[in-house]
Order: sequence, then structure tokens, then C-alpha cells
Amino acid sequence: MNNIKYLIIENPDLARRAIDLLSELLRNSLNNNFVRFISVNDEISLVKDYLELEKMRFEERLKINIEMNPDASEHLILPLSIQSLVENAIKHGIEKRKIGGFINAKVEIESNFIKISVQNSGRLNIDSENSGIGLNNLKERLQLQYSGNASFEIKETENETVLATILIPSK
Repeated sequence: MNNIKYLIIENPDLARRAIDLLSELLRNSLNNNFVRFISVNDEISLVKDYLELEKMRFEERLKINIEMNPDASEHLILPLSIQSLVENAIKHGIEKRKIGGFINAKVEIESNFIKISVQNSGRLNIDSENSGIGLNNLKERLQLQYSGNASFEIKETENETVLATILIPSK
């Protein structure tokens, strides 16, 4: 909100776009509380809106890449599952780095699974790994909805990069 307040004076057109994005994100968040599943395509649209808003805040310090296998676009997933990973990447990765970083989100079909991966600049804080409410909530939702047939993993890879991966049965 503070960024939008600043934009009102500096760049009113960009401020209006930020308010539109924020409104859409809030509307989708509220609506998604009442649905059991959402298409990958709709979830990716929500993620794109969120990242566009964050790009206004981080400017050139945030690099974004989103890839989606077109065959995965209509598969149904839990609402806010990709969004949770991306939001976590911003909060615990990009935000903590003065130089910013990147977020790569990818949705693909692998064997009989939808594979969702979000890779970002940052380090995995082992001490707080299990204390994150958002990711713990996501793990529980995956466990309950898919009866243990879905998986979630988050790990630090090379070059100060964190990779979060969800595997969901494609049915």
C-alpha cells in the first residue's frame, strides 16, 4: 500500500494499474476460498498479477520467468498452491536480498503428475523451514486432498537458489 501511495504522486497511471491488480488479487483470494479446485491456467493468471504488482515494488531487482506446458493448463489444482510458493519466494528470498533476484515458475506434466516448481534467489533458512504457516498449510491441504499421493519439497540448491516442488496426480 505504501508503494501505491508513493506511485499516486510519481506515476498516477502505474498507481491505477497497481490498485487494479491489488483489487483483482483480493477478489480472487476471496472467491478461491469457496472453490475446491482451480485450473492451472487460472492459478497462473493470479500468479502473474501478483508478480506484476511485486515487479512495481522491486523494479529491475526482480527477474521473472513463467513457463507452462499447454497440456497442463486445464488440469485442476488446489487454489493458491502456486501462489503460496511464489509469495514465499518473494518474502523469504527476494525481499531479503539487496540485489533482488529471480523467480522461475514452471508447470509441466511428468509421468502421471503435474509438476509445479518455483525456483528463486535466496537461501533456505533451516531454523524457520518448519515454522512457515503458508507452506505448512499447503502441505496439509495437499495431504488431505490427495490422500498422500501428492508431495511437496523445498530445498536449497547451488548458487544461493531455493527450489520448491509440488507433484500432484494428474488423474
